[in-house]
Amino acid sequence: MPQIRLALAQVNPTVGALEANADLIVRMTKHAAGQHAHLVAFPEMVLTGYPIEDLALRRSFVDASRGALVKLAVRLNDEGLGSIAVVVGYLGRDDATADIPRLGRPKGSPQNAVAVLYGGHVLGRQAKHHLPNYGVFDEFRYFVQGDHLGVVRLHGVDIALAICEDLWQDGGPVAVAREADAGLLLVINGSPYERNKDDTRLDLARRRASDAKAALAYVNMVGGQDELVFDGDSLVVDADGDLLARAPQFEEGCLVVDLSLPTPTAPAPGPWGVVDEDIAGIRVRRSTLSDMPLPEYTPEPGAFAPTLSDHAEIYAAVVTGLRDYVRKNGFTSVVIALSGGIDSALTAAVAVDAIGAENVHGVSMPSVYSSEHSKSDAQDLAERTGLHFRVVPIAPMVQSYLDNLSLTGLSEENLQARIRGMALMGLSNQEGHLVLATGNKSELAVGYSTMYGDAVGGYAPLKDVPKTLVWELSRWRNSVAAERGEQPPIPENSIDKPPSAELRPGQLDTDSLPDYSLLDDILDHYVEQDRGSSELLEAGFAPDLVTKVLRMVDAAEYKRRQYPPGPKITQRNFGRDRRLPITTAWREHAPTKDELPADAQPPPPPPG
Repeated sequence: MPQIRLALAQVNPTVGALEANADLIVRMTKHAAGQHAHLVAFPEMVLTGYPIEDLALRRSFVDASRGALVKLAVRLNDEGLGSIAVVVGYLGRDDATADIPRLGRPKGSPQNAVAVLYGGHVLGRQAKHHLPNYGVFDEFRYFVQGDHLGVVRLHGVDIALAICEDLWQDGGPVAVAREADAGLLLVINGSPYERNKDDTRLDLARRRASDAKAALAYVNMVGGQDELVFDGDSLVVDADGDLLARAPQFEEGCLVVDLSLPTPTAPAPGPWGVVDEDIAGIRVRRSTLSDMPLPEYTPEPGAFAPTLSDHAEIYAAVVTGLRDYVRKNGFTSVVIALSGGIDSALTAAVAVDAIGAENVHGVSMPSVYSSEHSKSDAQDLAERTGLHFRVVPIAPMVQSYLDNLSLTGLSEENLQARIRGMALMGLSNQEGHLVLATGNKSELAVGYSTMYGDAVGGYAPLKDVPKTLVWELSRWRNSVAAERGEQPPIPENSIDKPPSAELRPGQLDTDSLPDYSLLDDILDHYVEQDRGSSELLEAGFAPDLVTKVLRMVDAAEYKRRQYPPGPKITQRNFGRDRRLPITTAWREHAPTKDELPADAQPPPPPPG
């Protein structure tokens, strides 16, 4: 059987950085060449970064991407890499429709495309067929779909190409890979991280490999782009679905695997030739780079990265998202309000792990209501992590406002938070730090934050992390440190004490909110699963609690729109995933017993 050594380049491109991304491709191709690879594949739209959103609609950007692709092919050849086939994702265009305006088609007909670079030439161009339009994706807005499956013959092996969503959906070009006699189905991806998605990907790859009766290679990008985080997790399975190799999550690198693949029986054009054929109503475009198999060599075993635990991968996603947001937006340091509470403590630990303690600045801003343990816990955190720490008392500033404004009650409480926010932004302007908001998903859901106060900032690492998970991640991070013989970064008192905003004497979060375990349970039903009030009652939640929580969630939409971006870790993050109108008269409410159908009556309360 013909052999081929495949390298999956799991890399971290930057949106819009065409030259830097081209440098990255060349650098990793050289690394793959050093591993004696014959074929190296890069992720979806690696040349432009992904997702590019409305940049796709700019003709200048499409032209720049296509020009960069041609230059890259020539450069690879000039640097002695022309004998390696390099599969690259880029932003292309359907030239046949680009200048024909039509309602419902993206201006200029941009395409999410892939090409093979070989011998200084661009070959095997192909566009994504299935365009996802759900969750964080709205690719119907940006791209024109492709219309064929590309099959490239390299060293006597037929390789079918696909782009991300083409693998996830039934039908389309991938569905004919088996009839097209492909020995390898090579899929390039920009697949964002979500909890447990790694298991879903592997199951999908096994199923599609079995359908195609071909080995399947899946290469994914890593890194953060605004709210999205890409976790890598590239893999290769054989035609029976057995795992041959798997890359680590959240790490750049090159996964190399040797494959023995069937000798193709389908006719192919001569070298550098291209021919189209129709298979089951789908166009298959064949091209040939080299028809002769390679001399036989001894294959090396594929590498298997250990899988991360649930808490480890979530934490890595948050760290990766923060690190790349800081780096790619030109910051070198961050500043955080340290209250002594669990949210700011975990945010600080994440920041230290992401960019180093020397680049993290913590500020304690005690008011007249701040407890001694809040101040001492903030100091303890700083000592444990080694971050920069300063104390800025806000009581004189608060009093100055109160002397000039007649504020009482909630207005006075929020004033404290807003002065803290203003102080952080002042330090940001003066010293160049990125301000990190420390709120969690549970608080953001119910609006338990102060606009222009604790909600201020440029990035919110815990934005998609529910409060109960904040505690779990904090305990997990401390346990990892203990296992390594290191000082746990988060003070135990910050984890164990009841959460409080400390904006009035004796204040606790539970004065305004249900216990967080109960609140997160309700929010999981309402936010993550889009269940209405009747369904929550059927699940056993009390009517008055359902009404209270749902009203808080609905009323806080305007706050969420103004909250900083943060890394997505769930299936329904506040941002690209969940898009609700701010202005709406629709409100969920808990129906009375008389309004419920007979089969949806709430269960009786438990005895006692």
